[in-house]
Order: sequence, then structure tokens, then C-alpha cells
Amino acid sequence: MEWLSHYWWVIVLVLLLGIFLNVIKDLKRIDPKKYMANKPDLPPHRDFNDKWDDEDDWPKKKP
Repeated sequence: MEWLSHYWWVIVLVLLLGIFLNVIKDLKRIDPKKYMANKPDLPPHRDFNDKWDDEDDWPKKKP
């Protein structure tokens, strides 16, 4: 088990290489033209940020 303490970084590199290759393989399956043709519409915003602060908290200027 002494080799594990010396060469742990090799195991980490092999795992990262495997993850990297799987990501590349999955990204090759994506067809951007097909996605853009069938892109779902975005839902409207439901938070109404423009209406949450209607009242004016600033003091009125005196002329």
C-alpha cells in the first residue's frame, strides 16, 4: 500500500481522463440544429419585480 501513497495522483489523473472522455462522447451526441429547431419557449416571468416597490420611499423635495 506504500505505492498508493506515492502514486495517488496517477489514479486521480486516470479518473479525470475517463470523465473528460465521457463528456466529449456525450457532447458529440448533441445536435444543435435540431435543438434550435425544437427549442421550447421560455415561460413568462412570474416574479413581477417591476411591481414590488411601487411606493416611493424617498422624501419629497421642497421647492
